[in-house]
Amino acid sequence: MGTYDITLNIHRYDPEEKKSRVQTYRLKAGGITRFVDLFRKINDEDDPTLTWSSSCEHGQCGACSVKINGKPLLACELLVENAVDLFKTTTFDVEPLDNVAPVVRDLVIDMEKAYERVHKVKPFIINPKPPPAGGKEHQISPKLMERYLEATRCINCFCCTSACISSTRKFLGPNAMLAAIVRAMDPRELEKQERLSCLFSEHGVYRCHSSFACSFVCPKQIDVAHFIALAKAGALQEE
Repeated sequence: MGTYDITLNIHRYDPEEKKSRVQTYRLKAGGITRFVDLFRKINDEDDPTLTWSSSCEHGQCGACSVKINGKPLLACELLVENAVDLFKTTTFDVEPLDNVAPVVRDLVIDMEKAYERVHKVKPFIINPKPPPAGGKEHQISPKLMERYLEATRCINCFCCTSACISSTRKFLGPNAMLAAIVRAMDPRELEKQERLSCLFSEHGVYRCHSSFACSFVCPKQIDVAHFIALAKAGALQEE
């Protein structure tokens, strides 16, 4: 297994001085080294002030999302050898998702601001159907579950929102729409009208330009554009 000479041009931001700059780091790394490991290596061996986010580091929390050579990705999933193959280079520009929310420091964005759009769609069951008699759980048929199970894999990493060509000032964003769509399709949700009012509001699905960028960058391989298209066509109701 080979070793690569990697160059990272990392976009940094100092909130005290309110100044941005690009700092270059050069390091050697094995092919199966993840980008979070590169950041940690920089912290341990070169520059402890470099700031970045991570949590689970297993592609399930979305905390480590960054733009690498312009593409939103999970830094915990991207291996060096895969990045070299994908971008045909060993030099990588690393940026925060600064078009999703304000940058707090370096590669860290304000996740509370980012989640404001998700909270607006109420990503929970507003008016749940009463449970069946006898304390039994709700049962959903495999056919019905198939229709929206894929959408439930969303981890709110905001990669899709970063890649979206629609204005974040006017559009709630692909992942927020997906959260609303999941609940609109959920047979346990009785408040369908509020769901649909949100989806078809001035900040809803009709702001989508159908560029399919959301589906292209989704690290969970969700066809986000497909679900938004279903909403636009009014095809979310139970079959």
